[in-house]
This record gives sequence, C-alpha cells and structure tokens, in this order.
Amino acid sequence: MKPTRIVSIIGTGSYVPEKVLTNHDLEEIVETSDEWIHSRTGMRERHIAAANQATSDLGTEAAKAALADAGIAAEELDLLIVATLSPDMFFPSTACFVQERIGAKNAFCYDLGAACSGFLYALDTAKNQIISGAVKTALVIGAEKMSTFIDWEDRGTCILFGDGAGAAVLQAGGEGRGIMKSVMGSDGSLADLLWIPGGGSRNPVSHEMIDQRQHYLKMQGREVFKHAVVRMTEAVIEALEKNNVTLDEIKCLIPHQANIRIIGAIAKRLGVGDRMYTNVEKYANTSSAALAIALDEAVKDGTIQRGDLVALTVFGGGFTWGASVLEWSK
Repeated sequence: MKPTRIVSIIGTGSYVPEKVLTNHDLEEIVETSDEWIHSRTGMRERHIAAANQATSDLGTEAAKAALADAGIAAEELDLLIVATLSPDMFFPSTACFVQERIGAKNAFCYDLGAACSGFLYALDTAKNQIISGAVKTALVIGAEKMSTFIDWEDRGTCILFGDGAGAAVLQAGGEGRGIMKSVMGSDGSLADLLWIPGGGSRNPVSHEMIDQRQHYLKMQGREVFKHAVVRMTEAVIEALEKNNVTLDEIKCLIPHQANIRIIGAIAKRLGVGDRMYTNVEKYANTSSAALAIALDEAVKDGTIQRGDLVALTVFGGGFTWGASVLEWSK
C-alpha cells in the first residue's frame, strides 16, 4: 500500500488589533466587575478591532506573519481557507479579499464556517487536499471580528469575546508524523444554544428583527459549558486512540480558548493541567481565531519545540467539535 504523505505546518502567524478593552473598561459599559469576570472566565482583557478594520484585514496581517515565518511568497500558495463566523460580507468570501491583499494570485480560496471549531476543521481540510495531491502549499486562517456581532448591552456575552486572527502554512513533507488524523463531530439539534438567529435567509434583515436584537450572538452559557467540556474531552481521547498516541506522550494540549473554567474542567478530566496551554486572559474568546493564535504563541514562546507531540481540541456553535494530534517539525 502506498504510504500516506506527511503534511507539516511550516509557518505560523497571528495578529490582534491595537485597541485593548479591559475588564475595568467593561465596568463602564455594563453592570459587571473585573473580579466577577476574571473569577468566572479567566479573562482580563480582549482586543477590539477599529471601525475601519474588517475580518479580512485581521486575517491579512496574520497571513503575512505566517508566510514570513514559513519563508515563502504568497504566489506559492495553491489554496487559501479562511475559517470565520464574522465574514466581511455574505459574499464574496473573506478568503478572496485576503487573497487580493497578500497577492496569492495562484491560490483558490473559500471560507469555512464551523464557528469556534473552524480553524481545526480548515486545517484538516487543507491537509487532506495536500495528501490527495491536489495542492502543494496551503494557507489556513482563523479570523474574527466578534465585536461586530456582540450585544454590548448583554453582560452575559459581551465580556466573553475579542477580535483577532491566526494563520498556518501547510506543505507536504517534513520530519516526523506531521499533522495526524483528526476527529470531528457535529450536533445540529443543539444549534439554538449558541447562534446568531437573525440576518440570514431564515430571519432576514428587517426593522423588527433588529429591534429584537436578533442580529447579535445569543448563548445559553450553562448548557454550552456542559457540552463543551464533554465533547472536547471525548474528542481528545478519541484522537489519541486513532493515532496510537498516549496522553503521556503529549507535550502540550491547546484547547479552544472559551473560558478558563471550561479549560480547567477538561484539564482535570484528562489529568493534564500542567500541559494545558492558555492565553484566554489576554484575548478572551476569539472564536475560530483562538486556536490559531494560541498555536502561534505556543510555538513562538518555546512551549512547543521540534519533535513535540501536540493535541488540539475545539468546540463551537452548531454544535461542532473536534481534536487533532500533530508532531511539530519546524
């Protein structure tokens, strides 16, 4: 049997907007406090995009950083995927705007929608395109301007999210096992626990829809918490089994940066508290960008080094979830 091609991440990058919104700043917007937010979420601050910055602008900066880290030109890209739930507009895809901005004229481009799970889904999609031989080099981006879709009068959600983008360049080859097999799942019966109900074809834009604030993110936090912990924990276990890897072999586990209590519950169930990577304190939940930003930072700060086995796990609206294992070779 012909051996499967190795696909490796050869560069990462990330970008967050200049403006920082602290918990103390939020005290001036809604009835809350720094102590309340931090004790329940682990968050201290989040970055908020400027009015003239769109999701594609954030994604473009992360893409440039990843390309520079990989040492390749944008013209070498064959595929560009942007994972996002906050696109610039319904169409064209945000990926096409990024393509034009970075000069990736030889890449075919599209967006991928899996909410907070988007970056991992896109990573696996790009990997399989490379394995098939359809493309040689791919750029995967998770980018979000969550501040656009947050109800700043809802203290239950406005404290949780931030803006940002992360990116990874994938290519065939490399040492070790590269990006290994992934596990992914979905449950559409629970969609109304975390969604933006207005603005699409089901509930199009109207004065009534806007008056009811249906164009903002809605979340039933307690229910989301329970499902997120169970699904991400199970996905990690299943992904490890699928790849014949033990938990003891994992050097670093990067979860979706939803909030510190979810991360802590997963760490306790798996017994990996000292190996769980978090940066939620600095950025809050940046949805599909969260995993990408955390991966880039873990590499840049030396947490992840050549030869390390890394587990990634995500959970998002849909519901969607997943986990993957990779061997770092850069």
